[in-house]
Amino acid sequence: METTTTVHIQSIAQLHQLLKQPKPKHPLVSLIRFEDFPEIKVERRTRLITDFYQVTLKTECPCKIQYGQSMFDFDEGVMSCFAPKQVSFIDKDFVFARAGWQLSIHPDFLRNSPLGPRIRAYGYFDYSVNEALILSEEEQQAMENIFLQLQKEALLPIDNFSQDVWIANIELLLTYCDRYYNRQFITRKAVSSDLLDNVQKLLDSYLESDHVDKGLPTAQYLAEAMHLSSKYLSDCLKQLTGNTTQQLIHEKLIEHAKEKLSTTELSVSEIAYALGFEYPQSFSKLFKSKTQQTPLQFRADYN
Repeated sequence: METTTTVHIQSIAQLHQLLKQPKPKHPLVSLIRFEDFPEIKVERRTRLITDFYQVTLKTECPCKIQYGQSMFDFDEGVMSCFAPKQVSFIDKDFVFARAGWQLSIHPDFLRNSPLGPRIRAYGYFDYSVNEALILSEEEQQAMENIFLQLQKEALLPIDNFSQDVWIANIELLLTYCDRYYNRQFITRKAVSSDLLDNVQKLLDSYLESDHVDKGLPTAQYLAEAMHLSSKYLSDCLKQLTGNTTQQLIHEKLIEHAKEKLSTTELSVSEIAYALGFEYPQSFSKLFKSKTQQTPLQFRADYN
């Protein structure tokens, strides 16, 4: 069995040392061009963990990337966002980008700014590495302009305005990421529609099988079955249907409950247990919140 090496990068200074870069001007923020990376060869599968945020723009990366359930070839215009402590894996045959930008931001750099708590609201930091943002040519140019502005700031002596300028540009960068991810969900609706069909089939299969003794289906179960992060799946479904993963699960539970109430003589408790509820009261409460009727009222009206 192949062993996995773990590399845990705890500081910006350590990152620069590993990448054979000069010491960072600021200990809490850094901007490096992929063109300046040394040649990196990975001898074995590597687990990579950093203690800071990273935003990367790869403009020359001859490899494949998974988008949802599909693989796409690309060589430019791909962005990825990583949260502190997020784990990613690099395989032996991984090809590093030949051009682009790597922005690293320690949480302490943002601590006393409004962006500090707000950065956690950008859901794409919780997406998996394979759920990258694929940019159009125009979008890529907009992103590059911000990175170039940050590069200019990085070359200036640090003064009382440096941090404010950095944070203003970082916030602009993240806002554009939000906009472009939203666009990507819309333009990939064909892929997303297939994803919704697969979610519906997974839920039907779960509720019609012996899985129910393990409890109710969860967003995490669906995401893992789809090979996606929970946050990405929920955002994608929200854009497509207006509902989160949890809301779609509730809809499917009610759909199956109505079928059992109208076509069987099972008691409400038996239906609740069959669907995976631990307590019949929880089932009845959810059913009434979604239909404005108790299960028995629905059965009586249907019959």
